[in-house]
Amino acid sequence: MNTTNASDVRTAVRGVRDTITLTGITAQGFHGVFEEERRNGQPFVVDLVLHADLQPAGISDDLTKTAHYGVLAEQVAAIISGEPLNLIEALAERIAAAVLGGFAGVDAVEVTVHKPQAPITVPFGDVSVTIRRSRS
Repeated sequence: MNTTNASDVRTAVRGVRDTITLTGITAQGFHGVFEEERRNGQPFVVDLVLHADLQPAGISDDLTKTAHYGVLAEQVAAIISGEPLNLIEALAERIAAAVLGGFAGVDAVEVTVHKPQAPITVPFGDVSVTIRRSRS
């Protein structure tokens, strides 16, 4: 009879984590290197993938044992509409730091920042950067 449980499997397979994915967080920001970008602003869209052990929340059905994605979305929107930065790379770093600093159960985060109205002179669909940051 096999007595291995899910916790034992997680321990045996290092690096395997659960994820919470939140896509399409949109807010008006004033980021960019050009004066008109900082003056007029434009929409920025952020996608997040949080890596965490979701088993405690799943077993207990307790919101305090997971990342509250409603609160998270509000924080990301506030960062987007907050202090202007030159680069979307810097915006992604700021968001990643907020996620890791504000949600103790999150071990790693992937942040994608889209700038769909970037000042590019040829037709394009989107421009984005993706970063991955972890506690270790």
